[in-house]
Amino acid sequence: MTARDGVVDLRSDTVTRPTPEMRRAMADAEVGDDAYGEDQTVMRLESLAAGLLGKEAALYVPSGTMANQLALRLLARPGTEVLCGERAHVYRYEHAAAGLNSGVQLRPLPDADGTLARDDITRAAAGHAHHLPAISALFVENTHMPASGRPWRVAELDAVTAAARDAGFAVHCDGARIWNAAIAVATSPSELTAGTDTTMFCLSKGLCAPVGSVLCGTRDLIAEARDHRARLGGGMRQAGVIAAAGIVALETMVERLVDDHARARTLADVLGELFPGSIDAATVETNVVCARAGALPPDLLDALAAEGIRAGTIDVETVRFVTHHDVDDAEMGRVVDALHRIARRD
Repeated sequence: MTARDGVVDLRSDTVTRPTPEMRRAMADAEVGDDAYGEDQTVMRLESLAAGLLGKEAALYVPSGTMANQLALRLLARPGTEVLCGERAHVYRYEHAAAGLNSGVQLRPLPDADGTLARDDITRAAAGHAHHLPAISALFVENTHMPASGRPWRVAELDAVTAAARDAGFAVHCDGARIWNAAIAVATSPSELTAGTDTTMFCLSKGLCAPVGSVLCGTRDLIAEARDHRARLGGGMRQAGVIAAAGIVALETMVERLVDDHARARTLADVLGELFPGSIDAATVETNVVCARAGALPPDLLDALAAEGIRAGTIDVETVRFVTHHDVDDAEMGRVVDALHRIARRD
């Protein structure tokens, strides 16, 4: 794939387009009414996803946000708190949906390096004895997007999961980019999510499928999730047309994520060299590059746009670049050259 209309788009890996193989699979997909449980392609995707994550069952949903919101309904009791990172997607980027949809309060914990500390979870659990709200669940995010897509190690996950289990909490993994994490730390998604009750991942980011995420868990939880999906308006009909692309994504697009990671590290190296203090390139292990806006030219995004390059922000302090299948080495060369020109100008 090459840049669309001459534009190199690094705002997100959600801008990827389906591959030719995905388009063929979509055109040829066997379909049925998924709300009746009759779409064979959707069922094949769900079975494939559950097996890869080591879970009993899975549910295809329109978005990662819906998957996280379903997990809140499944695992968190109304009137309780859910622990998560202070920069977690479920906390910052889901339009404050937790309280509205599930009657729960999110309690943020420090996540400066992209992980959570076992001691912070244990201290939070002790709070109920001192008149603080009860806690019912822990949400972890892997990779952790605002920490430049930092992947968790298995030992790190095991530590916080054990702390949560000791306190009686359920555990959900927002694994929107779990495949990036698995590639980066050379393990399987099933090992990274072995201690969770539910895990979701996105098909429409680095895996290039046009639509959808998958929520995985036990058969009972997924059966309940199907009812909640209907309540939220997420029931789909002949969804095999889009699920077919998800199957191709899982079968053909995982191993190539290493290319995105290498390009992101190159970009981080260049940013760190040209704009000291903007980023520690050593922290970039996957496909997300989050740079400190204060160390960058204030008009950087406009200057890049003038060169036909798109990037974005995730908060007032952070400029984000995300590498993906639709940006190749030549286009990354354009980005690097543009950054050099902007640095020389300043």
